[in-house]
Amino acid sequence: MYLEHWKLTEKPFENTPDPRFIFWSKRHEEALSRMFYVIKEKKGAALISGEYGSGKTLLTRVLVEKLGEDEYETALLLNPMLSPAQLIKEIIHQLGGEVPSSANKAVSFNRLNEVLLGINRQRKHAVIIIDEAQAIARTASLEEFRLMLNFQLNDRFLLTLILIGQPELNEKIKKLPQLEQRFALRYHLTALDEYETGEYIRHRLSVAGGSSDLFEEEAVAEIYRFTQGIPRKINNFCDLALLLGSGEEAISIDLPLIKKVLADYKEEGA
Repeated sequence: MYLEHWKLTEKPFENTPDPRFIFWSKRHEEALSRMFYVIKEKKGAALISGEYGSGKTLLTRVLVEKLGEDEYETALLLNPMLSPAQLIKEIIHQLGGEVPSSANKAVSFNRLNEVLLGINRQRKHAVIIIDEAQAIARTASLEEFRLMLNFQLNDRFLLTLILIGQPELNEKIKKLPQLEQRFALRYHLTALDEYETGEYIRHRLSVAGGSSDLFEEEAVAEIYRFTQGIPRKINNFCDLALLLGSGEEAISIDLPLIKKVLADYKEEGA
């Protein structure tokens, strides 16, 4: 609706995991670097946590995109609420294997081991990424991950498991000491600071073909105050600001306009 007014080629603040729009804050760079380290060193497991809307899902898409098919076979699970049996079968399927739908858990586990050994014979490494892992409701599903980490050769794991989720995931893991001890690395992804919030907004505008200085400094400061640097909140707020601004035929997003957006949010929350 506002693309023509702001001379944009696409919407800059959509909450979709498009790797083109990722903004590399120090924390996001560190999280990705640590995940790569765990994978390249063929360690067993890593846990990445972060607040709702902090950019975890987008980070997983970037990770998957950067893992070359020549070196890795990757399974990305977006629905961790599957039953333990379904979970194993979905991983097998995504790693390129097959298992009868009627197979019980023991048969499926044996088949997963065969698939992992086959990947290893191809001189590749299997990577299993579980997004929104805090949604795992069954302790039995977490137990399956522990058992998967038993698939090892004498000198390395046959797979690297990466669990990504909101902070409550840490509490779930702590209740399972045998699984908790398997994590070679943990990292918590925090929100952007005020400077990074401005850089984030300018980056997304630039990717969308617009002017990077569309939002005035005072407006950015108010956006940070309201959103506390959470990318998803920034996206929602900036998207509405662009919409209201185009309706008023504004030439930039200034502080008075941001206060109107803030008033809209307060009315919706009332």
